[in-house]
Amino acid sequence: MEKKNTLMTNWRWWICVLLFFATTINYLDRQVLSLTWKDYIAPEFHWTDSDYGTITGFFSLFYAVACLFAGRFVDWMGTKKGFLWAIGIWSLGACMHAGCGWLTMTIEGVESIEALKAIENGSLAASGIATVSVWLFLVCRAILALGEGGNFPASIKTIAEYFPKKDRALATSIFNAGSSIGALAAPLTIPVLADYFGWEMAFIIIGAVGFIWMFFWIYMYDKPQNSKHVNKAELEYIQQDGEEGKQTVSKNDPNKEKAIPLLKCMTYRQTWSFLLGKFITDGVWWFFLFWAPAYFSECGYTMQTTTGKLLVFVLYLIVTVVSFYGGYLPKYFVEKKRMEPYAGRMRAMLLFAFLPIFALFAQPLQNISVWFPAIIIGLAGAGHQAWSANIYSTVSDMFPKSTVATITGIGNMAGGITSFLVNKGAGVLFDYAEAQGQAFQFMGFSGKPAGYMIIFCYCAVAYLVAWCVMKALVPKYKPIVINN
Repeated sequence: MEKKNTLMTNWRWWICVLLFFATTINYLDRQVLSLTWKDYIAPEFHWTDSDYGTITGFFSLFYAVACLFAGRFVDWMGTKKGFLWAIGIWSLGACMHAGCGWLTMTIEGVESIEALKAIENGSLAASGIATVSVWLFLVCRAILALGEGGNFPASIKTIAEYFPKKDRALATSIFNAGSSIGALAAPLTIPVLADYFGWEMAFIIIGAVGFIWMFFWIYMYDKPQNSKHVNKAELEYIQQDGEEGKQTVSKNDPNKEKAIPLLKCMTYRQTWSFLLGKFITDGVWWFFLFWAPAYFSECGYTMQTTTGKLLVFVLYLIVTVVSFYGGYLPKYFVEKKRMEPYAGRMRAMLLFAFLPIFALFAQPLQNISVWFPAIIIGLAGAGHQAWSANIYSTVSDMFPKSTVATITGIGNMAGGITSFLVNKGAGVLFDYAEAQGQAFQFMGFSGKPAGYMIIFCYCAVAYLVAWCVMKALVPKYKPIVINN
């Protein structure tokens, strides 16, 4: 009987699985638009690439602002309530997209979808419909972004609560794989829903899944020291970092951890290391996420075709499989090579920074087969996801748990700003390049392919630049300590 009591429970991994599903839902909701706009929505609303770039770009900007406050909100509200608010808001925002079509027709006085499609592209009426629909989608994307901004701060805070430092990159890579799984499941589900039920129902059905997740979170989550599912052995394992992992508490409330004020956070080099690492690289992932389906449509394989769906599926299958090692590699450096966690993490990130270089060959090899860019973008995306699992873990390495969500939100804000610049810039660039035709040249390509080549070049070098910046700011492990 004594021996049975010493066995460690593994509730922390069930919590990690729950975070995985939250991230999967997060990315499914984010992907509905990218998989439906080109072939389902644009014909109705007469959108151009620039219109779509405006929507995705401002979504990134809304997300950036939301992340800054969401991280602080989660630290203030607590992980359990903060996460419930976040997923409830973004699920509502996701479902609201379905009403944009009806509201556009009501405002513009158009009686049917067929009448919408029949309006001549480039006409004054088409321009009015595009403008109204873009504004309506922007409102819905703003609500979606407001909620989604809380996913990663709350998840990283949960990982810091439930895992010792040596396991955090692995746990982060597992829940972060939900972004790949969400993107992987999206082309197999969303276009099918849009085909059979219309694009509006795709938003509603996918958005409603988040409300189901909330019931599991209410039942399963509690802080490890308060959880009935965590025994003494597991709690000791979670808290193995000892004094370094303990938190300074507020004198006014001994049960509440003392957090670092937001402005004070900005005085640390560790904050700027994470912030700039996210700022330089996040635009790459968001570009792939929002523009890959449109890219394959440009190559002749729309999301209404089996090949188009398979191209996106294979891309994210590669991302999912390869990026798993994003969490294992630093664990190997720490346990097998006896490296300090931060040093092992930075070495792993350097190796992952080389994978996106393959993006340089995506456009040149597209002329041979469209499967080459699918594979190459998959490898580049895997590099990002592996990088992402580790850059998030640098926050919990160096900051107290009470401030992890705040710092994560600051970094996600920086990444959102870059994503705005990349997505809005890409839409404008593609429309301009297409209009210029042969007059627009870059590295042997002309027109829109030249525009894609420019973006792929940025994607290829971003991670190596970011790694050098982070290493220069924080060359060695240096945790932040709060004084009483």
